[in-house]
Amino acid sequence: MPAVPHAPEELAELPYAHLLQPHSGPLRADQRYDTVLFDGTEHTGAAGGAGFLECAFTGVRLDGARLRRASFNETWMHGSRLVATDLADSEWQDSAVLGSVLAGIAWYGSALRRVVFRQCKLESVNLRGATLRDVVFEDCLLRDVDFGEARLTEVAFPGSTLEEVRLGGAALSKVDLRGAARLGLADGHLGLRGAVISTHQLFELAPQFAQALGIVVKDG
Repeated sequence: MPAVPHAPEELAELPYAHLLQPHSGPLRADQRYDTVLFDGTEHTGAAGGAGFLECAFTGVRLDGARLRRASFNETWMHGSRLVATDLADSEWQDSAVLGSVLAGIAWYGSALRRVVFRQCKLESVNLRGATLRDVVFEDCLLRDVDFGEARLTEVAFPGSTLEEVRLGGAALSKVDLRGAARLGLADGHLGLRGAVISTHQLFELAPQFAQALGIVVKDG
């Protein structure tokens, strides 16, 4: 299991909670936000290159927001909704995303290191070419998530359900899939090289492995 940052369930448990200052107004491109609390705010504009250090997001809506090349360092997000958000080429480190919905996200080319997702729903998320290291998806739903050409190192999915997940061309190293509640792959079955799966999962995936290898299985 990869080493991940501690992910408090409550805002008050954050080590920097007493330093947080409420934010109002729009997000701005290339702006640096340090110990800022975004609580129940809605953002739809462009804020490419913005940097967030020790920030908290609670009940935030980022619908159509453009945060390309933004950086999130030691940030905490809870109960938020990101729809059609542009997070391409962004950087995430030592952060947590809890109880949030992420749908239609452009997250390709991004870098995530020591990040935990807990009880989140990720649907139609494009992580192609991204780099994930020491990342945990815990009790999450991943539906139509594209890891094509991505690099995943020490990534785990305990209690998570994977549906129509794509791994075509991905490079996996020490990826632990044994704890996944369901392992549904749309493609990239041969890209599982470097992953650890259970015997039960192997039996379930056997038909897809055979198809990917061009093997015809017939009895009699």
